[in-house]
Amino acid sequence: MFLSWFISGWQNSAMPLLLLWAVGRDVGGRGGWGLEVVLATVCSRWDQSEALDHRSLSQDGDVLIGGLFPFHNQPPAPDLRFTTPLDLQPCASFQGQQMRWAHAMVFAVDEINRDPFLLPGLRLGYRILDSCIMHPWCLRGALSLVAGRSPQYGRSADSVSLVIGDASSTQSMILASTLGPLSVPVISYQASCPCLSDRSRYPNFFRTIPSDVFQARTMARLAQRFSWSWVGAVAVDNDYGRLGIQVFQEEVQGTGVCLAFFETFTRATLARDMERAAGTIQASSARVILVFAWYTDARALLLELAKRNVTDRQFLASEAWSTSTELLQNPALFKVARGVLGVAIGSAPMPGFSAHLRGLHPSQHPEDWLLRELWEMEFGGAETLWGVESSFTDTSQLRTSYSVYLAVYAAAHALHSLLSCPNRNTPSWGNNPACSPPHNLSPAELLQHLKRVNFTPPLGDEFYFRGADIPAAYDLVNWWPTNKGSLKLATIGEVKGSDLRIDESAIQWITGSNEPPKSVCSESCPPGTRLANRKGQPVCCFDCIPCSDGEVSNHTGSFQCERCPEELWSNSEQTACILRQLEFLSFNETMGITLTTAALSGAAVTVGVFVVFLYHRHTPLVRANNSELSFLLLLSLKLCFLCSLVFIGQPSVWACGLQQAAFGISFVLCLSCLLVKTIVVLAAFRSSQPGTGALMRRFGPSQQRGSVCIVTCVQVVICAVWLFLSPPLPERDLGLQGSKVVLKCAAVGSMEGFSLVLGYIGLLASLCLLLAFLARKLPDNFNEAKLITFSMLIFCAVWVAFIPAYVSSPGKFTVAVEIFAILASSYGLLVCIFAPKCYIILLRPERNTKKQMMAKYQT
Repeated sequence: MFLSWFISGWQNSAMPLLLLWAVGRDVGGRGGWGLEVVLATVCSRWDQSEALDHRSLSQDGDVLIGGLFPFHNQPPAPDLRFTTPLDLQPCASFQGQQMRWAHAMVFAVDEINRDPFLLPGLRLGYRILDSCIMHPWCLRGALSLVAGRSPQYGRSADSVSLVIGDASSTQSMILASTLGPLSVPVISYQASCPCLSDRSRYPNFFRTIPSDVFQARTMARLAQRFSWSWVGAVAVDNDYGRLGIQVFQEEVQGTGVCLAFFETFTRATLARDMERAAGTIQASSARVILVFAWYTDARALLLELAKRNVTDRQFLASEAWSTSTELLQNPALFKVARGVLGVAIGSAPMPGFSAHLRGLHPSQHPEDWLLRELWEMEFGGAETLWGVESSFTDTSQLRTSYSVYLAVYAAAHALHSLLSCPNRNTPSWGNNPACSPPHNLSPAELLQHLKRVNFTPPLGDEFYFRGADIPAAYDLVNWWPTNKGSLKLATIGEVKGSDLRIDESAIQWITGSNEPPKSVCSESCPPGTRLANRKGQPVCCFDCIPCSDGEVSNHTGSFQCERCPEELWSNSEQTACILRQLEFLSFNETMGITLTTAALSGAAVTVGVFVVFLYHRHTPLVRANNSELSFLLLLSLKLCFLCSLVFIGQPSVWACGLQQAAFGISFVLCLSCLLVKTIVVLAAFRSSQPGTGALMRRFGPSQQRGSVCIVTCVQVVICAVWLFLSPPLPERDLGLQGSKVVLKCAAVGSMEGFSLVLGYIGLLASLCLLLAFLARKLPDNFNEAKLITFSMLIFCAVWVAFIPAYVSSPGKFTVAVEIFAILASSYGLLVCIFAPKCYIILLRPERNTKKQMMAKYQT
């Protein structure tokens, strides 16, 4: 009853309500065709259906199947005034390739009718209409096929129970949505939109081409395989293009592949959109361009790029244009389109099909106006097609034609399953309730049998449906240049399910080389660097930041640098961890040589002074200042200079222990001599006063030597205990010294001993300074207390400055600071105490007399 109401309602004003519901639930609100187009279509007069038949291919039979093919690709603009019925307005730009698709259906039907095992006893017929590549014509044709030529209250005898078509995904959605309430199966040979796999929305839809999900996944795998991380995209602004790019983006997410741009176009504004897209391609740094488009749209884009002389882009082609003979044979596209890499529908041979095409002639089919139009456009006055090469007769790559062929066979096997009945040839077979008579087929029953179709075509693989889809299978094709200035199609791989096989050596790239072109936003970061994403840009656009010192990256495209182990450090290229170089203050480097020279010079000067004093030991100046203590002081100063040499060189166990002990004892010996000399000066002047003569007798030479010995022994004991309990040992300092390991003597665990040594020296220096300061104004022409005061001031200043410098100096410079302090303080003592005396002894000997020494005191 619903079908009867549907058909009869088409003839009156109630029909638009049904169509608006059926079509609007799928395409309304999706940028589809407007309300005026729908109304113009559904309100067309029934008696105008004869015009459709005039532009059709048909063959009578016991059972009819319908076909919709876009024989023309330039429909006229709709007449919104409705003065001329929309479906009577002629379409333009006839397409020979689509005519071949239609004849693939004709050829398959003829082949099935000759098969004694498939639909035996029945003749299969067809009605094929022009969809004119636009929704109103597609819908009008589908309803005409389902209703038949002259329906009364019910279906016409020549109505079809199944429609094969259309080429466009959007038009197939309209067909499936419109014919869904009638349970009329729709089998498309080229609609690949993933949305059509939704059985809840399109339960009556099937296709003999894989879903674009698999095509987009294949393209994503190709982009990853050839390391194309920066890909541009151009797509038609409909479900086919948008969803194809969407699946591609989802598939490459997280793999390092990004879209540089995404340009869309519509046929209504094709010229302007292609100019914009070509400008974007020309300005972009992307060298690989993914194009989801119909072949006529791809032609417009390629021609615009050729006009701009953009000939260095590698194109990834969708199945809708990857095998287009028209594009391959267009010489204007030779430079811009060579090397195209595309995904193509799987092909298979169709024996006899070439002969079928070449055997056609308008004289044999005078009622076929489509064949006449094709003949006038492409073949002119040719008497036969044998030997004629064109897009219509080219059967070298049967892809969409084979998809049509499979759709016809799927329909035939479903009809065979539905109509199969024992004793079909007996007069009473039609009374069997298990049998379906061909004149009363139920589309709903046919739909159920179509879901269970499983067969093997004459020269192909097993065929069956998984829901609306078939198992994914593609060919990978490449456009090779020829010597004739045209392009030819070459199959260089295949995809079956998740298995991708490709012969990379057979690919001819746009660059003309054997290596695939590079298409990256940023070059891969070399070893020794890491990726740093640019703010606000895709992850494929990044900067390469060198690894920090002590960090390495040993492979290309590292996201982070790895820290070297403590014992290792990065090499100069930051690509590998190597053993750190030992660093210590050595005798061979400039600093070591300088300090060694200064120490030896100081020791030599001290020896020279010692010799001068020894030679002039009987003069009043030498005798007046306790020559024995002076010689001992010179000896201690020499030891101070020489002990600094122990700090230079590679630290060892004995060197570390000797360094601080020699330093501490040498300086204590020096300071003890100065302290005793200061006490002697004070005692000498005190003893010259009445009643104090016994003072010098109680602090004679023996007491002086004993005092020096006792004071020095205290330091010896401190050093001995320190070295016994917690001696300083060599250690590797892995701190902040970069590629070097500082080898030094550790103070950890022996800081108390070091502090006692320095503290004792500081105590003696302070006491000596205090006593010398008190004795500075004693009457004497040459008061040694003044010299000791100045020397102690320098000594204290040096060692006060030493502490912060020692703590803050890194690595071997810590040792250098301590050596410098030793040498500076030693030179200060030597110069301040002995330089004035040597001046008088050597240059002013007339002042080296007892009279001169006593002159000031007598005054």
